[in-house]
Amino acid sequence: MDLTPEQRLHGFRVERTERLAELEADTALMRHEKSGARLLVVSNDDVDKAFSIAFKTPPKDDTGVFHILEHSVLCGSERFPVKEPFVNLLKSSMQTFLNAMTFPDKTMYPVASTNEQDLYNLMDVYLDAVLHPNIYRKRAIFEQEGWHYELESAGGQLAYNGVVFNEMKGALSDPDSVLYDAVNAALFPDTAYRFESGGHPRAIPTLTYEGYLDEHARHYRLDNSYIFLYGDLDVERALAFLDERYLSCEPTPAPELGTPNPLVRQTPCTAWGVRQGMVTAPENACAALGYVIGDATDRARMLAAGILMDALMGSNESPLKKALLDAQLAGDAYAFVDDARLQPLLMVELKGSKPDVLDEFRAVFEREVERLTTEGIDHALIEASLEHQEFLLREMDFGTSKGVVHAMNCLTGWLYDDDAAVDSLRWEDAFARMHAGLDEGYFEQLLRELVLENDHCGSVEIVPEEAPERNEEAEELTAKQASLTPEEAQAIVDECAELHRLQEAPDAPEDLATLPLLELSDIAPSKEEPPARLDERTPLPCLRHDVRTHGIDYFTFYFDLSHVAFEELPYVSILTSVLGKLDTAKHTAVEVDTLVQRTLGRLRFSAGSFDAGNDEVVPKFMVDASCLGENVEDAVRLVAEIWGTSRLDDTARVQAILQQRRIGMEQFFANSGNAAATMRMSAGTSRFGVMNEALGGVEFYRFLKDALEHFDERAEELTARLQDVARRVFTTDVVVSFAGADDDLERAWTAGADFALTESAALSTEWQDALVIPAPTPRNEAFTVPCDVCFAAAGDMRTPQDGMHDGVWSVVNRLMTYDYLWNEVRVKGGAYGAAFSSTRRGMLSYYSYRDPNLDATLERFDNAGAWLAAFNPSEEEMRGYVISTVAGIDAPVTPRALARRQDTAYFCRLPHDWRARLRDEALHATPEQLRAQAPVFDRLKDRRTVCVFGNKQIIESAKTALDVQELY
Repeated sequence: MDLTPEQRLHGFRVERTERLAELEADTALMRHEKSGARLLVVSNDDVDKAFSIAFKTPPKDDTGVFHILEHSVLCGSERFPVKEPFVNLLKSSMQTFLNAMTFPDKTMYPVASTNEQDLYNLMDVYLDAVLHPNIYRKRAIFEQEGWHYELESAGGQLAYNGVVFNEMKGALSDPDSVLYDAVNAALFPDTAYRFESGGHPRAIPTLTYEGYLDEHARHYRLDNSYIFLYGDLDVERALAFLDERYLSCEPTPAPELGTPNPLVRQTPCTAWGVRQGMVTAPENACAALGYVIGDATDRARMLAAGILMDALMGSNESPLKKALLDAQLAGDAYAFVDDARLQPLLMVELKGSKPDVLDEFRAVFEREVERLTTEGIDHALIEASLEHQEFLLREMDFGTSKGVVHAMNCLTGWLYDDDAAVDSLRWEDAFARMHAGLDEGYFEQLLRELVLENDHCGSVEIVPEEAPERNEEAEELTAKQASLTPEEAQAIVDECAELHRLQEAPDAPEDLATLPLLELSDIAPSKEEPPARLDERTPLPCLRHDVRTHGIDYFTFYFDLSHVAFEELPYVSILTSVLGKLDTAKHTAVEVDTLVQRTLGRLRFSAGSFDAGNDEVVPKFMVDASCLGENVEDAVRLVAEIWGTSRLDDTARVQAILQQRRIGMEQFFANSGNAAATMRMSAGTSRFGVMNEALGGVEFYRFLKDALEHFDERAEELTARLQDVARRVFTTDVVVSFAGADDDLERAWTAGADFALTESAALSTEWQDALVIPAPTPRNEAFTVPCDVCFAAAGDMRTPQDGMHDGVWSVVNRLMTYDYLWNEVRVKGGAYGAAFSSTRRGMLSYYSYRDPNLDATLERFDNAGAWLAAFNPSEEEMRGYVISTVAGIDAPVTPRALARRQDTAYFCRLPHDWRARLRDEALHATPEQLRAQAPVFDRLKDRRTVCVFGNKQIIESAKTALDVQELY
């Protein structure tokens, strides 16, 4: 509908309208006159519609109150009094996005769906949740999601528990997170940004229930709200719904409630040489320079700062990063602009830094900045970063709902200035000005202002420490327990028992009946997906994808890895890290980096495998590239030049890249231990798992660490092995996947010529089928890493008795994850997350995430079969599981993701209609079919393999028999 300024409609007054060419959208900024709620409508033809409501929530301490509220308000409300409406929606809606997020100064509740009625259902539940939550009537929500004392008996051991408490123990085991918090505390000492908005474990237990309710009452009010609507929506219907259902019904906040916490600007200050200790491994030392760089509403400046840092710090060859690495200050360095705040922050970080590095760090960095601003920045670097960023903005492949990303982006200005609501959604004029400013010294002057002429800056270093003999939390709890009278101790026992009783109690049928539900008829008919077709008449076999790509070409080269021995797979993995970062026969590494940025949207080298069933592994080395159609010839030539002529004998660069890979893997083990544990566990169950472990798991990490420890003495051998392996990887045994214009593909073949490939037939006989993947060896293991929580994985492959994965199992996945494991491992156990997965290739697996438990979690995994055997859903509940499962199968995907999905089907030899079959089986699943899978879980518990990453004390005190190993 057409809206005009000053128009009044359903209680809203239109303040401003604007056409956004960047989103092909019409926008309208409105204000609800009675409630004061702000609304931004972005209307276009995107069927993946989105809604969000956000509140300005600057914290005043480290208790994490707004993080706890973010969790809590989704635990039932006035209209929808069930215990977990958020989970009920995950189980029953067609959502494409459903979550909530806490930021340093705001809390956001976004949803998205391709079904308009479903979006209204989600809006209804979310609006009631934030405005009328059950937290005022049920203190147990605060205790469950925030914190409570855990005491099973009067003679037991007192402990803290709570979902957010445990989540933040995991989050603040990451040195990067601790460093970020320390920089904010140093540079924003008088503002909300000095606090950890997620909550610090030492402060969370100081939050009172009364304080928690007060913060909600003062902040979750409509005159402090920012509502966002996006996509192909009936705008008038949406306005009427918002007004009549909520906004006009809300009373004006009483003056005695108080007002929201102020969000104030920090007066410029400096804080050089701040050192903060942290219990972590010496390898995890890190340091940062921080520069406060302006105002959030100056979007052009923030865009330019991001472009500048990408050009100067984006790769090992970028001048600022190269200066830091050449000075041997650390294993890695990077920079980012944090612009989602009132005063944006430029942070330059060293990872794996040497001790007492701050003075030298600042000197090297600012000396190179002085050189660049005096001598001038290579325009090619800036132009490459500009063109690359423009490509990414044009592609809009965010990996999630576009509307949700736009909702987050608009708040980077709107939260601080009502007139800046759409500033972050437009960029064409800013890019035009940046291009024009290249020859006028714009970027040199900007760099000088950001760093050398900045009076709001500082430096912070994280100093690794060994775990102290005194555990402050344990001592605090021991002292607390000693101070309790017998009556007080029993009161805590009784409160815990009551909390557990409430967690166990099912929702009342009348409460469940309040939730809005879809009908099976709301599911859109299945759309047939055009199949990929293999064209063998082309110079190389080509999988063609009939997909609209909007002027972008997507290539993936799938090279056969069967010419590489299993023992050589670590060298294959090293190739994925170094290619694109070295000199080639025609270009220096600096030039390669610039050409990649200018010519390609994305370039990624990876190795992995497809599972064709019956334990048959299809191993591939993959080169993913994308480009604008007009660049396709240059793009293909460049990619072939990189894989065909990279200087693998540049040992200095290779060593630096491998150091960075090591640092990244160590962070992966500590921060994403669930993925690491699942990978390692899978290696004990299938050849598919064995191969992936060799390419990127514990075994590869150990190879990498050993290679670095003996690098100098083995450098020549490493070069020779890499060159030999590359010769056998990049052969004519390749399949090319392409999505894009036919004319572009023809030009690509001409440009590529022979693609610098080895004729596979020319390889000696010993290399024709060299890859023999050994059989898996089941083992129960635990790896201790610097972390305060655990990540546990357990599983095995299906046996013939277990049958095949089908659409019924797709429903089981959802049921086990969002019902059984959510309640048992998250709600009762206090873990941040848990999931179950049955995959098409036959893997059955569980994992937990940021989990304070180990034995109890594994026991809960083992009890899944008994729970499923007794599962007896209502008709409405079962329908919800079916609808949400089918919606997941039907979820919209980007052109790149669709092409990859079809490639997977080809290499796994799946029939064209495999997804349609899966969908149909899920659509017709019955409770009886779900219960019939219970014996599969019972058999799994008798043969499962377990792997755990996490806290040493939790692991070593567990009763579960595990081979405990220290990883680093």
